[in-house]
Amino acid sequence: MRKFGLIGYPLGHSFSKKYFTAKFEKEGIEGCQFDLYEIPKIEDFKAVLAENPTLEGMAVTIPYKQQVIPFLDQLDTACEEIGAVNCIKIKDKTLIGYNTDYIGFKHSLELWIGEARPNALVLGTGGASKAVKQALKDLGINFLSVSRTKDSQSISYQDLENDPEILKSHPLIVNCTPLGTYPKVEGIPAIPLEQMGPEILVYDLVYNPAETKLMKTCIQAGGRAKNGQDMLELQAEAAWKIWND
Repeated sequence: MRKFGLIGYPLGHSFSKKYFTAKFEKEGIEGCQFDLYEIPKIEDFKAVLAENPTLEGMAVTIPYKQQVIPFLDQLDTACEEIGAVNCIKIKDKTLIGYNTDYIGFKHSLELWIGEARPNALVLGTGGASKAVKQALKDLGINFLSVSRTKDSQSISYQDLENDPEILKSHPLIVNCTPLGTYPKVEGIPAIPLEQMGPEILVYDLVYNPAETKLMKTCIQAGGRAKNGQDMLELQAEAAWKIWND
């Protein structure tokens, strides 16, 4: 039996197990299983590996996309630049880190916006945001990072409130926070919602629910919005390719 899995905490909302289980059945891929390894702290990753010595590949989700790096033997070149891992290939007891979030987001965004290159606001500073920012750079899209507190790398949500020109000049909003994820569907980033209009594009990495409160607000203001479902599917397929290469 070929074994694959996902580490993260919590994993009640996980997309990966359902996706890969359905993929194996639909495509007639026999002798494979995908399991969830919900670990309260990253140090428990060692126990997962020790107890499952035949694992060939792991997906990594919140909050371990950066924390897992010291446990790996190598990083893919592109992954080194991003600074976050969401895919691990295990071969001959060597753990190699990759970032397929980058691939999934980049391809998905290109399909959505075409040749347009609007300035962007990236909400959040976690592992997913690192992949998003690298993809935006490679697409030639200028962006500002937004976090709760202002620093040398980002502006604050209060800055958006104080200066309406920022949102006006950065109409693409990419939500890399978990706010709005099921079951806490009322969650929404602290951006000035009253400033939204028809020019705004919201790409919400959240996929459950299919339409978040942030997306609904954008659409009600005349803008366009999409969730992260196709990004997830694209990154999962990229991971499968890596594990089987």
